[in-house]
Amino acid sequence: MEIPSFKLNGRIWIEMDEEKVLGHGRVELLERIHASGSIRQAALQMKMSYKQAWDLVNHMNDGFKQPLVISKRGGKGGGVALLTPFGLEIIGEFKDLQKKFSQFLERNSKK
Repeated sequence: MEIPSFKLNGRIWIEMDEEKVLGHGRVELLERIHASGSIRQAALQMKMSYKQAWDLVNHMNDGFKQPLVISKRGGKGGGVALLTPFGLEIIGEFKDLQKKFSQFLERNSKK
């Protein structure tokens, strides 16, 4: 029997203590925070509420046991949010893992 052609597909995420702490959407949020310097701006760009973005940032910071994002309250000009060096490292590691996963899917699909 000949196996028909097929394509494998999937998404990857990182869990700690059986809870999702990092995935494609959260990495996008981190990248947008890094680019804009603002959790509020990143949330607007992703069409999510500011509270949801804050909750995700806090969940990631707690899950990794050290902060990926630090923020400073704003005054007249508003606050600022910055990725820590660890946060930037985590993004890089996730992207490397995603690339390896994509290569695995491609290699194991039948054309």
